[in-house]
Parts: sequence; structure tokens; C-alpha cells
Amino acid sequence: MKRYILVLSFATACAFSLSSCSDFLEEPILGQQGMDNYFTTEEECAKQVIGCYQGIACDDWWQIYKFYNASEMCTDDAWMGNTTQDAGNYRHLTMYTGNTIEGGNACQDFWQYRYKGIFQCNVAIQKIPRLTFNNETYKQRLLGEAKFLRAYQYFELVRNFGGVPLVKGLKMPNEIKGITRASVEETYAMIEQDLLEAIEVLPLRSAQSSAEIGRATKGAAQGLLAKVYLYQEKYKEAETQLQAVMKSNEYSLLSNFSDVWSMDHNNSQESLFEIQTSGEISYKLGERYSVVVGSRDDSGWSWGLPSSHLEKAFTDEGDNIRLLWTILHHNQTYVPNDNTWSATNPYIITPSKHKSARCNMKLYIPRAKRVKPYDAPHIALNFRLLRYADILLMYAEVENQLGKDTEAQQALNQVRKRVNLANVTATGKQLRDAIRKERRLELAFENNRLYDLRRWKDDNGKAAICNVMGPNGSWVIYNTKTSSDQYEKSNQNESSSEGSAFTEGRDELFPIPNSEIILSGGSIKQNPGYN
Repeated sequence: MKRYILVLSFATACAFSLSSCSDFLEEPILGQQGMDNYFTTEEECAKQVIGCYQGIACDDWWQIYKFYNASEMCTDDAWMGNTTQDAGNYRHLTMYTGNTIEGGNACQDFWQYRYKGIFQCNVAIQKIPRLTFNNETYKQRLLGEAKFLRAYQYFELVRNFGGVPLVKGLKMPNEIKGITRASVEETYAMIEQDLLEAIEVLPLRSAQSSAEIGRATKGAAQGLLAKVYLYQEKYKEAETQLQAVMKSNEYSLLSNFSDVWSMDHNNSQESLFEIQTSGEISYKLGERYSVVVGSRDDSGWSWGLPSSHLEKAFTDEGDNIRLLWTILHHNQTYVPNDNTWSATNPYIITPSKHKSARCNMKLYIPRAKRVKPYDAPHIALNFRLLRYADILLMYAEVENQLGKDTEAQQALNQVRKRVNLANVTATGKQLRDAIRKERRLELAFENNRLYDLRRWKDDNGKAAICNVMGPNGSWVIYNTKTSSDQYEKSNQNESSSEGSAFTEGRDELFPIPNSEIILSGGSIKQNPGYN
């Protein structure tokens, strides 16, 4: 941990023009300053908070997005996908090999860069209060943003690794010697405290200027806190926060599902929080995740490809609208919003190169909207971290758990109505299962599926992931015995038995990177089952 505990990056300048929805992430500062001669003006404090935002995804695909993609590969929604290149460390997570060293290495960058982001937030939280501002409300808002961002990053750590070391201030190496992991409960308590404090001082979205769109809001903090409560099965507390978001009238579903992941609808009425991007090629402020998941026949890398198991879930539900906007197929002649492809020039995802001959449509960039160079972190598609459809589906889940099935049905059916699906009238466990299925279809490839499977309890008392993975798991049985998908069955360069080695009691969490355990002198302990 001490390799990065001292890192400080005063990343981005705040160029609050009105020309872009991501204005506040437009121009990086060149060079670095020490803390002794910084934080002497309100502007310098604001710049530090902007640096905290950049820490959410950093400046390319490998620090954070790679891990997001790996989490999708660990579910029944996706394959590793690329069958022409070595999968490297991806393999040890997605195949559930239990290899502590290699699996931990696959988590290394994510762990390190989450703590770097936390450190940036800690700097802001500790330094900003020492300066007298002309506007105390503005000062408190900046602190609220830093606390929101710190909470988000700790949330990402706890749901992947369990309890983690809690670093709350500017700690020198001798001050963290012998640091240990907090419990899951202690980690969540800190997250809750940060978010509750942020809610008190963050503005409503409607109170933001156009140049501030994309910054944390009261609604974003309430929505994230609701998810934090939901993960802990604190249903009443989650209900309170979700109702606050819904009653605020700050958010609503977009009319068309096709617009949810459109570059033309970044920061839409449905968005509570997104990773902000810019297509300005002078800086690395865009995303390259779209390239990582794209077809190798279309300048992509083909990692993280949709499964036929996910497609079957769409077709079984008669959900043609979301299927069209979630999964792109080999030889597809109509690609929405891109007239490049036709019956005489179909879209190609060569089956011998791609396990499922399918790609992620949510992150597909139409040819006419691609910047040059395309294979670079310059794509201006914001990654949706929390949106109103998720709020509604969390509310449906909470109300069902609290025995309020009418309210649960109403929230669930708002989401279904947008894609022309019939109302759900089921109650009890049948309604619970309908809500779970809806989350899979609505939120596919949005960094939710793995964590939903880990937290849901099935009727046999096991975590849902234990019934999906393992030698008798639904995902493994489908792929090895019942699937008739020609592409997945014929391309065994990625084995269709993926997930069969899942071990209950170990694989509900990822391994702590071994290098962090060594650096701590052994005070940080590994997760159970990893040797």
C-alpha cells in the first residue's frame, strides 16, 4: 500500500465554460505542486476536488475499466470473448481458478487506483477546511463532493474484496505500518457516514449551472446510499433514500431505451451519476472501454462479449427492444444509428475470433461519431454509474422485501412499460424473481450483475452466484449440456465449462492482491479460501 499512499495528483483545471457537459474535466494542469504551498486559494481547493473526479476512471482502460469488464466476465452475461489472444490474468478471475497470486494480480491495478483516488479525496477533506472561503456553502459543497467520491470508491472495494483497510487521512508510511482490514460492517459504516454528510451539503441537480452538470448532487448521494443500504439488507433505510430521490422530481426515465447509452444523451434526465468524458484529443479525458469490448473486425479488442445465455433471457421475455440495444450480432445487417452496415455490408464479428460472435451494443460507437485515433482514450461516451431505472428497480426490490408488493409492481412496471412489456402482476417470491430478471435485462453490462448475484439469497439459502456457477450451476449446465448456440459450442478456444471451478466460500469475493499483503508485512490478511 505504501507505494501509492503518498501519491498526489492535482489533476484537472476547472475551465467552467458553457460549451460542454464535461467542462469541469476539460484541461489538465501540467506538473505538480507540493501540499505545503498549495490550498491557499479557493481555486486551488476546487482543482483538487476536480482531481478527485478524474480518479474515478483515471486516464485509460487498464486502471479501472479493465476490472469493470472482468466483473462482467465473471457472470452468466459474458465470456472473456477474445479467442485469438492470451487472456492473461482475466482467466484466473473468470475461470475461478482460485490462483491467489495470478487472481490477485488481476485485481492489482483496480485496488491501487481505488486507493489513489481515496487519497486524493482525503487530501481535499483534510486540507480544504483550513482555508476560509468567501462562500461557506461553496466550501461545504466541495467537501461533500470529496466525501461522495471517497464513499463511492470504498463501496467498490468492499463489494469486491469485503472489509478493507480504512485510510481516512494523510498518512505517512510509518503511520500505516501494521494496518489491518476493517470489517465489512466497519467499512460500510464509513461509507454511510460520508454519504449522509454529503447529502446535507450537495445541491440538487436542478440547482447546478450548465457547467457543473456531471458533478455530484444530493440525488446521486441519496441513490448511492440507497444501494449501500440495499447491499446490507437495510431495507427500511434504503426505502427512505429511494423515496427521497423519486419524490424530488429531479429524475425520470428517458422515453426511449435507445437513448440511454447514446453519446447524444450524456447526463440525461435519467442520469444520477456518470463518469464524465471528453473527446478532446489533446488530453486523455475520454474512454477506451468501447474499443476494448468491440469486434476485432471493427478496430476492437473483443474482451467481454455477451453470452447466448443473456440473449436467451431477452428472447424468453419477448424483450426485443433492449436486446437490439444491448447485443450486437455477427452478420447483423441493421445496426441502430449507423447506416454503414447493410444487407450487402453486414457487421462482422468473426466466430473463430470471438467466442459468442456477439458484442456489447451499449458501448458501440457509430462510425460517424468516432474520433481519430479511435483506439485511444478520446471517446466521449460517459459511463453510466447510476441511473433512474436502477433507482426504480432497487425500490421495487426493497418494497417487495418489505411486503409492499403493490408499490413494488408499480416501480417495476414503469421500467417495463418503456420497452413495451406487459405489466407484472405477480406477488411474493414470483415478484422477487421478476424484479431480479428485470435488473439483468435493464442493467446488463452496467457493472451490476456480479454484485447482484453475490448479494441475492436464493430459496436454498445460498447466494445466487453459488447456484449460477460451479459444476451444477445454471450457467455451466446451460453451456455444457443444453445450449444449442452454434458459435459458442464450436469455438472452444475459450472453454464452455467456464465457471465450473467456482468454489463456494471462496469465490464470493476476489483475492486481495498478494503484493499488498507483502507490503503490509502480513498485517493485511487474505480472503478465505485463497492460499
